[in-house]
Amino acid sequence: MRIDEALKWAVALLKGGESPSVDAKVLLANALNVNQTYLFTWPDKVLDSQSLHTFQKAVERRRLGEPVAYIIGERDFWTLKLATSPHTLIPRPDTEVLVEQVLKRIPSDVNDQSTSSFSICDLGTGTGAIALALASELPHIHVTGVDFKAQAVALAKQNAVNNGIENVTFLQSDWFSELKAKQFNIIVSNPPYIEDSSDYLLEGDVKFEPRSALTSGEDGLRDIRHIISVSQAHLLTGGLLAFEHGFNQGAAVGELLSKAGFSDIETIKDYGGNDRVTLGRCY
Repeated sequence: MRIDEALKWAVALLKGGESPSVDAKVLLANALNVNQTYLFTWPDKVLDSQSLHTFQKAVERRRLGEPVAYIIGERDFWTLKLATSPHTLIPRPDTEVLVEQVLKRIPSDVNDQSTSSFSICDLGTGTGAIALALASELPHIHVTGVDFKAQAVALAKQNAVNNGIENVTFLQSDWFSELKAKQFNIIVSNPPYIEDSSDYLLEGDVKFEPRSALTSGEDGLRDIRHIISVSQAHLLTGGLLAFEHGFNQGAAVGELLSKAGFSDIETIKDYGGNDRVTLGRCY
């Protein structure tokens, strides 16, 4: 089977899915260990039997709904290529908004200091996406990422090595439990924020992702409440707390921050125009 024929076959099989053409190209490029430009440049190349078998198996897994990121074992995020696992959420573009907003609030002189004491903590780090994106942009700032799952911590450490990022530490911790009295200039988190009974949990890739990383009580705010209630003990004066949250939770998260005494509270929209990030400062 030629490359163009293989793509046509896969698109037909994946018809009705979220993005059959995109998925087919990603899966075929991965099976051949080439970039997608190769597929357009050499459409008449014939797949060897092993590559064809690998591709066909991958397409069948995708037809059954399994996320592409789990099938190929990686996902691009920010400027990084991250290994993925069913033990963690798949990094998504909307989370890059959280990275952008934190970077905008780093004092201009901090990252010029080779011995900077400025520090950031990423709670519920998963693949390490947020922590590694920040660490890659802020080489003189130390970033700590924590997750309660040992598998997630191991994956995040692997991603740090794979991307050559050294100014980051990953720890197994149930939110703040293993951080003791440590304090940070910034605490950032993409915590579980979906309601336990949400129909969204039955849709698309989410069906395959770990429920513990998705749901957070009846209103989806249980973990955010907990983080807010404990975070002040771990923030330095003027420290920033920033969350990713659901599209309809901006006002609720802002109110929780306000009631806890946070100031300078803002909610920022994602690329689709939905409320996605809310942050505030602790004085």
